Amino acid sequence: MNAVIAEESALRGWRAGFAAGLGAMVADICFFLLSLVGVVTVVQEVPTVRRVMVAVGGLLMLYFAYGAVQNATALSSVEATAASESRGFRKAFVLALTNPYQVLFWLTVGVGLLEPGQVDVLAPLPGVGPALAELFVVQTGHPGLLVGLFGGILVWITGFPATIVAARNRVERLAPVIAWLSAALLAGFGLLFLWQSV
Repeated sequence: MNAVIAEESALRGWRAGFAAGLGAMVADICFFLLSLVGVVTVVQEVPTVRRVMVAVGGLLMLYFAYGAVQNATALSSVEATAASESRGFRKAFVLALTNPYQVLFWLTVGVGLLEPGQVDVLAPLPGVGPALAELFVVQTGHPGLLVGLFGGILVWITGFPATIVAARNRVERLAPVIAWLSAALLAGFGLLFLWQSV
């Protein structure tokens, strides 16, 4: 998701980067609602569904990587690219919906956030966990926790594109570099997803 946000921000500006982040956030909201009613457990119970999701996600990442390469090579000026239509919201939304790791997050951590209880955040840390136990305990099942989670996502999808745009404005040649890096990340994870689906 961050590769798509970075590419959109570098090539088309803050609004396009924010829209891409919003696409990923809307997918999280969908998963949250589905986890409330127990629908996302199908992914855990039917391994074929997970493999298909991983394969589709991998193919989509490779397709979006190809688009990022085209953007990077065709980049004659940031202004010309900024005028082109942004598809970042759709890209991030579809990638998030086919991302098994996002689904697994909502099956494990997400569902855990919904159920009343406590989570000792620092206790599982290797080596230092026992010494830090009970220093940072989170109450789960409270609406404030979900507000904090989605609030944090909103802060990220606002600030990350702003940082990319500010860097691009300082270093004009940064836009194609970010597009190439985004393409490399998308292609790498796309191949990894395809490998895992087999």
